[in-house]
Parts: sequence; structure tokens; C-alpha cells
Amino acid sequence: MTSETTTGTGPAATGDPAATGRPTASGAGDRIRSVTLSSVVLPLPTAISDAKVLAGRQRPMTEVVLLFAEIRSEQGLEGIGFSYSKRAGGPAQYAHAKEVADLLIGEDPSAIPRLYERLLWAGASVGRSGLATQALAALDIALWDMKAKRASLPLAGLLGAHRGSVRTYNTSGGFLNAPLEEVRENAARSLDAGIGGIKIKVGHPDAAVDRARVSAVRETIGPDTPLMVDANQQWDRTTALRMGRWLEPFDLVWIEEPLDAYDVEGHKHLADTLDTPIATGEMLASVAEHVRLIDARACDIIQPDAPRVGGITQFLRLAALADHAGLQLAPHFAMEIHLHLAAAYPREPWVEHFDWLDPLFEQRLETKDGRMLVPERPGLGITLSERCRALTRDTVTLGR
Repeated sequence: MTSETTTGTGPAATGDPAATGRPTASGAGDRIRSVTLSSVVLPLPTAISDAKVLAGRQRPMTEVVLLFAEIRSEQGLEGIGFSYSKRAGGPAQYAHAKEVADLLIGEDPSAIPRLYERLLWAGASVGRSGLATQALAALDIALWDMKAKRASLPLAGLLGAHRGSVRTYNTSGGFLNAPLEEVRENAARSLDAGIGGIKIKVGHPDAAVDRARVSAVRETIGPDTPLMVDANQQWDRTTALRMGRWLEPFDLVWIEEPLDAYDVEGHKHLADTLDTPIATGEMLASVAEHVRLIDARACDIIQPDAPRVGGITQFLRLAALADHAGLQLAPHFAMEIHLHLAAAYPREPWVEHFDWLDPLFEQRLETKDGRMLVPERPGLGITLSERCRALTRDTVTLGR
């Protein structure tokens, strides 16, 4: 069921900053008029399983729950942002965003860091990471989308793009639930579509299955095509070292999440010991958690997720630290957001190609010659589809 709620009374709804007593940015001119939040449930065509499922830690993934934020200004600009959850947490993100989003009404939409702090402190009792900041991410991303649209620039251009396209690799065709022959066919199809690299899932309880799949995919795509593997945190330190050594002849771009996401010491040992680069970070839910990885040089490639760490404001802080430490960047999931952020990273990055969210947007990102092209449309370059509206379970509008 979809519910429509409008809050339109009181000084915050007037758009008059003087009436609210809130600080204003000098000469800003525009103000936030309304915020619409929507909870969207996107079913997946096939139930997805990785190593966590085969180990009994999780059930197969059947849907993605997204929190969309649409922010409108008095001058008629609109910004769109989103966060997401898998398996659990979606309704809680939506509930937290509803509690704090009204604080944006009447504010200068360009004062993004200040607004992020305001939202963060409104919910300080539930922390500065995890679900709380993931709820704020949708709002933060929408504000950045609006800011780039105000400048008539793609978000990458607003941030200062180093490149107009980013190396890309496909993940969605290599899950452990897919039979090996299907994985091979998916890999070949991705390469034909202009995607540059292939990542497959490993971490099967039977190591022989991993070996067979990696060997077969390398044979399919040839020796020169970039290949990555992702163990989804399923190995212990001994297994990870043994598998890492076995994998070295395959010339992998990286081994992803070989250990528990919070095992900084273990990841550092692998990064120091193996020739194959180590990648991790997608499951971490704050900049502070990533700082431990960065300070310890516990990976070669860092994989932050903007919706998980709190949005673009937080991602940019993290990216500056990672670049200073000399790390490569390969953001996780949400290519519609991360393409722009990767394009603005000083070192040549990767972006993950996932087509799961395609039904939610009118536009499609283009791939050519192994790279994903930054769209020339202002902002993120996305508009929500009718399918997205039809999948909306609940929605609320704050302001007017």
C-alpha cells in the first residue's frame, strides 16, 4: 500500500529561513521546498546465491529494497538520490529518513556538508554508521544531483572529472547459483557488450568447485581479459592464503573479500604476502571503518559504497584518504552513482557493472571498448521510470 503524507504547516514549511532561525549561506538565493521519500521493492529475476548462502549464513537474495529521495527547490530544481538494502533493513532506512528529512525544508540546498551534519546530529543517538547514515545517503546524493544540475554539469564534471569513461567489469553473471556453462556464456556476452572485465564468485564449500570455475572462465575469456574473483568473506586466514597462492597463475586483477570484512590484520597479511592484489571495503558502513583499512595498508584496492557510508559527502572524504595512501579504487554496486565518483578519482579506477537496477531508470549507461561512459546529462543523469513508481510500497512528501 502507498501512503501520501504532506507536511505543510509551521515556519519550516514557509521557505522563509528567517522564520526557521536556521543559518543561511550568503547569497544562496534558493531554498528546499519539499522532500519526497519512497520505499521501492525491486524483485530480482532469479534468486541470487553467493558463498554466504552456501555457508548457511544467509538466505538467497530475491529482491533489493531501495530508499529514493526526491528533493525540490523553490527555483524548480530537483535532485534524485537513493540508498538500498539487501535482505533486511529497507523499512528501517525509510523510517529513519522520514524522522529527519523535514530538517531540510527551507534550507540552502547547496550547503551540503552543513546539511549532512545537521541530519547526522538529528539522529546521533543511533550512531554515525550503518543503517542510520545509509538512510541519510539518499538525501545527500539527491542534494549533490541537484547541485550538479544547477551547474548544468554531469556530477563527474562538477566534482572535477579526470576522465570521461571508466574501466568496467561485470559481476551479475558470475554468482555461485549459476551453472558453470551459464557463467561462461554470461562472461562472453558481457565482453561482447563492451564490458572490459569479468568477476566471478568463489568461496564454495568445496574448493574444487572454485578451481573448476576459475579455470573454465579464464579459458573462456582468454589470458588477456581482466578477471577478478570475490569470496564474500567466506575464507579463514589459512584457506585464503592457500587459495590466494593457487590463484596467482591466473593473473587476477584482484581477490575480493577473502576474509571477514573487519579482519584488518588478516587482509594486511594477505596484501603483504600475495602477488595478487587484495580488494575489500564494500561491507564497511562508515568512513571511520575504512580508515582502519587505509592506515594499515590492509588492501591494494578499496571498494567503498557511497550509499553504505552515508552518501557522496562521506565518499569524497574517504576517496581523498585512499588517494593519499596510494590505493586503487573500485566502488561497489550502484554504478549509476559510482561511475561519476570513479571518474573523479585521480588514479585509474574500476566501476562495477550491475544491471539489476536498470528497470528503475529511464536511461541506460553505455559501455564501449571495456569502459563505461560518463553520461553528458546534468547531475547523475537519471530519471525514475514508471516501473519504479509501480514498485513503490510507501511514499511521503514533506514540505509543499
